[in-house]
Amino acid sequence: MLKVEKLSKSFGSKKVLDQISFEVSKGDIAIITGPSGVGKTTLIRCLSSLETYDSGSIEITERSTDEHPVGLVFQNFNLYPHLSAMGNITFPLMKVKGMSKSEAETKAKEILDSLGLSGLEKSYPYQLSGGQQQRVAIARALAMDPEYLCFDEPTSALDSKLRDSVGQILVDIAKKDTGVIVITHDREFAEKYSTKLYELGSDLVRIN
Repeated sequence: MLKVEKLSKSFGSKKVLDQISFEVSKGDIAIITGPSGVGKTTLIRCLSSLETYDSGSIEITERSTDEHPVGLVFQNFNLYPHLSAMGNITFPLMKVKGMSKSEAETKAKEILDSLGLSGLEKSYPYQLSGGQQQRVAIARALAMDPEYLCFDEPTSALDSKLRDSVGQILVDIAKKDTGVIVITHDREFAEKYSTKLYELGSDLVRIN
């Protein structure tokens, strides 16, 4: 379980998060909605260790690994433009996990295939659609074997068909015993795919 207790974060005199508490279990799809500026992105950056916080705690109980327990899929994907889809996945596997090139390529191919990207391994980001780039970013995050995976606005600028495609990816990830945490403005999407739905304002309130 990922347990957040009384998490607070300020930027200068502006308090962005004020004693936020919630829990996410493996297999959950926890979706956090709320208007712009309430701290949704700051929250998941804290969860994925990309941002420090001022007080409170983030604890992961019963961890099966000490490496990269929380991953993040960025809103703008942050793919390396000079690397192919395969390279975007194999590079961190070799650099961070110390895999050989053949091991990394085998794992990357398996994950790309599972996300419907077979045949696009050698394609560069500029050759891929926005939805394909997003799936490469998801594949890169999944390759690191996170126990929890965060998504920053995964349905922004997507039509209804593509939103449902993303939703199904979230469901498939959760079925593999990975906890999923999503921030989004898309309330309809949140209500459809969440197992836990939260509204972030001055506080974090669970809706279902």
